[in-house]
Amino acid sequence: MRHIAVIYKHARPEAAGLAEELTAWLENHQVRVSLQENIDTSDFRCNDQPISIPETVDAVVVLGGDGTFLSVARFLESRSTPVVGVNLGGLGFLTEISTASCFDGIKEIMEGHFEIEERMRLQVLIRREGEEIFSQSVLNDVVISKGALARILDLKTSIDGRYLTNYRADGLIVSTPTGSTAYNLSAGGPIVYPTTSAIILTPICPFTLTNRPIILPPDVTIQVELSDPAKHVTVTCDGQVGCELASSDQLLIAVAPNPLRLIRTPSIEYFRILRTKLKWGQV
Repeated sequence: MRHIAVIYKHARPEAAGLAEELTAWLENHQVRVSLQENIDTSDFRCNDQPISIPETVDAVVVLGGDGTFLSVARFLESRSTPVVGVNLGGLGFLTEISTASCFDGIKEIMEGHFEIEERMRLQVLIRREGEEIFSQSVLNDVVISKGALARILDLKTSIDGRYLTNYRADGLIVSTPTGSTAYNLSAGGPIVYPTTSAIILTPICPFTLTNRPIILPPDVTIQVELSDPAKHVTVTCDGQVGCELASSDQLLIAVAPNPLRLIRTPSIEYFRILRTKLKWGQV
């Protein structure tokens, strides 16, 4: 690898310090570096400040947490550039290299001791009166939920045009396998191995307790509509960007054409991350 983009989390002095150290270290190894700060201003107006990642980079290194990683992944939705994350706090599900092992991990990658995992994304589309008003790819999940007032939503849900059910719940999570250990897990959904091709549908606190999570094949399209008029219903993508859903809107979710290419090193193993993050086997 001769050209690497290093992107670090905004407003974290330790991230800026590590970014400078890593840049100097890479340049000392004759690697060209594009160093950028990730100023993530994403909100429901979708006014991200885009990160300009040169087309010539061989890989992107993200310094931050899983949230920073998700933010950077949005700017690579149409690119095949592989990405690796360095978690400033320890191990993460996406930013799997710790700060302590940062330089050793990057050295392994530079020497070719790595593999590429393709992580499925979802494509979210909202149509209003026949027009597309919102489109976004997500790596983790799509969440349909209510605002501050605690009121049950009635969500008519269909799969490939075939009626599934009306979810009466606090909301609905549509997750990728990568996102199965995020909000989906907290809502009682299953952990799905991250390279599996599947879509997970998990209701949030359903009124009918027999409404359980469903794992669907990757070639389906999920359609969700509001059965009852409701205000302040939001569609949130990866917990970072989104759109308010109107009563007549159609929400369509399917597998995105471009997966994320995640760099994995031999020293990091997914089941060890599960044991560490979820504290399995600890008393």
